[in-house]
Amino acid sequence: MFSLSELAPLNQHQNRSKLLKPWWEVFMDYLVVLMLMTSVLPQIHHAHKIGPNLHSAPRGRRTHLVYQQYIYISQVCYHEALPLSSRFFPYMALLQSLVLVASGSFWLHFPHTSSRIEQFLSILAKCYSGTDSPLLKRIDSVISLDKSDGEQARALFERLRKFRSHCESSAVICKVYLAQTVFKLLIVTLIMSYTVPLLGSLSFNHTCHPEEWALVGYATFECIHVLSSLLRKLLAAYLTLLGLYGLLNFYTLTWILSSSLQQYSFHSLKELSSLRDFPDLKNDLAFLIHMLDQYDPLLVQRLFVFLSPVSESRLLEESLERRWGEEKLHAMISVDADGRSRLQLVALPRLPPALFTLSQLQVLKLELIADTRFTAHMTSMTSLRELHLYHCTATVDPSALAFLQERLEVLQLTFTQASEIPSWVLSLRGLHELHLSGRLASDGGVGRSWALGSLRQLRHLRVLVIRGMLQRIPGELCEVASNLVRLEIQNEGTRLLVLMGLKRMVYLTELHLQDCQLERLPSALLALTNLRVLDLQHNNLMTLEELLSLAHLRRLSCLRLAYNRVLVLPASVGVLRGLELLDLSNNQLQSIPPALFTLRRLRRLLLAGNLLEELPAEVKALQLLTELDLSGNRLERLPTELFNCCLELRTLNMSHNSLSFLPREIAALSQLCRLDLRSNNLEELPAELGCCSGLHGGGLLVENWLFLSLPPHVRDFLSRSYTPEACELYLFNLGCSSVCYR
Repeated sequence: MFSLSELAPLNQHQNRSKLLKPWWEVFMDYLVVLMLMTSVLPQIHHAHKIGPNLHSAPRGRRTHLVYQQYIYISQVCYHEALPLSSRFFPYMALLQSLVLVASGSFWLHFPHTSSRIEQFLSILAKCYSGTDSPLLKRIDSVISLDKSDGEQARALFERLRKFRSHCESSAVICKVYLAQTVFKLLIVTLIMSYTVPLLGSLSFNHTCHPEEWALVGYATFECIHVLSSLLRKLLAAYLTLLGLYGLLNFYTLTWILSSSLQQYSFHSLKELSSLRDFPDLKNDLAFLIHMLDQYDPLLVQRLFVFLSPVSESRLLEESLERRWGEEKLHAMISVDADGRSRLQLVALPRLPPALFTLSQLQVLKLELIADTRFTAHMTSMTSLRELHLYHCTATVDPSALAFLQERLEVLQLTFTQASEIPSWVLSLRGLHELHLSGRLASDGGVGRSWALGSLRQLRHLRVLVIRGMLQRIPGELCEVASNLVRLEIQNEGTRLLVLMGLKRMVYLTELHLQDCQLERLPSALLALTNLRVLDLQHNNLMTLEELLSLAHLRRLSCLRLAYNRVLVLPASVGVLRGLELLDLSNNQLQSIPPALFTLRRLRRLLLAGNLLEELPAEVKALQLLTELDLSGNRLERLPTELFNCCLELRTLNMSHNSLSFLPREIAALSQLCRLDLRSNNLEELPAELGCCSGLHGGGLLVENWLFLSLPPHVRDFLSRSYTPEACELYLFNLGCSSVCYR
């Protein structure tokens, strides 16, 4: 036994599939049912009751046959005298009708088509199940959804979008339906060809010649076929129904061939609806819409509200208004290190309208927002100065563009290809800083050419940062050379071959060429007489022989050459008299030339990660030195001159060396506030560390067991938080003449 719950899905599927059956399909279904009834009717046996008043006296010649002989003769005549059409017509008609029944709905149950049809009917049911809502009443009067079902509506839009993409990729449903129609038409033609001649073979009288003469005593019998008249009428009715069925199939085939069923356009809907953006469909989805249109055009109108990009856009807008209101956006605003108000939005479908009401916002970061549109309401963001776009496709209205041209000062763009950069970026004439991160190649390969375009309108651009893969300095940078003061190129390991474009940028004060696979100092640096900062980190520099040619760069105060492969620091480094910072970390230096210590203005010397075994005593000449980083070398001792002469030292990093002791002269470094001695060979620490008042509160970095080698009062002093009064009292008791600085 089957329960009603088990049978309900089958009935539900049949009810939904009728939405895809045009009038001729319904008519053909009824014709097949009538043909089935016609084939079954002759096989129904009726019991005839004969009344007593029908008996009459036998007349004529007696045959002297017994009843069993009559039965035998009747069966012999039925099988030998009657034609096959009289005997097997009902069975043939039943079999033929069942074939037509199966072929009539084959396209609805074929595995390659039924899944798509089922999904389409399910989506159609969802589209039709909404209730009244102000949201979709504004979209179109045909359809409405409850406002509380916004999540379901968005899921329905997404589901319909995916189904459309999947269904428009092939035309298997249309082809199966066409093949089904041709098959039914051929079957009908075949049945008609051998059934029509059967009408003449049905007769009432038949002559039978049984071969068993000795058994029955007669050689010839005259037999009658009682059902011949009924069979003739049923066969005529069957052929009539079959002819109508064939005509409908011929009409269906004509409709398929004359109509463009793999294309569907909505000219009539565009006239009736307030929306004008209905997409044109193709392949299987277009065919299903054609079939649905034959059933009820109103269903098509209801479905296509959910295919309209405008309706989806309005739904998303209302959803964003509810979920991302002004109060929530205000709560998400933070303050950065520079004291500016900052807001970051990630992975939204579009910008919430409430965003444009934040008049105090200064920095806006947008990430992974596909539809980033700056409308005229952006003019209310009067404090906005910095904009970050991470993989966002941004468009602007004319009034918003005018606002950005006037107010925006910093723009950061992260993209995959240069084609993703909005064209309006190059018209921001008030822009001061532009950061570009992505491939700037016009041919899609490694950056052979500049694909951004002319920078002529960026008249106030002062800082340009490029994180991409370039093989040359773009010539377009010369258009902003008169204003550009900082150029930074992080080339992601791509070799920068042509640098001659640098010669025209004579006003540069900062140049950063990182990860450009440079092997020598560029000769174009000679023209940059205003250069103050030169950063060539993460390259392949092995020699610095060209340092001598930089002698005329008298304003150069910062030179960063970390993460290269420099083996020897030449004595020509002494010509860079104005250097205040020298970074040679993570190279392969084994010694320091005495010329380095002639740089009397040097304040920061970074030599970490090299192969140094000794720090020369000439370091005493660097009396302005405030930071010295010698971590990750092979030093076994420090010269006492370092502590006696470099009294301005505030940061000393000696971690990961081989120091066996720390000189007591370290007490002279009264301004030292950070000392790193981790991973050395020290066995104890001098008590004079207590005179370094700036080390309290975590300024001394050593292993715990080594820290315990200090006297208790020194440990207590270095561990406690800093207060000027406690510092002065401690130093007085200790006998140090230093003054507390912080």
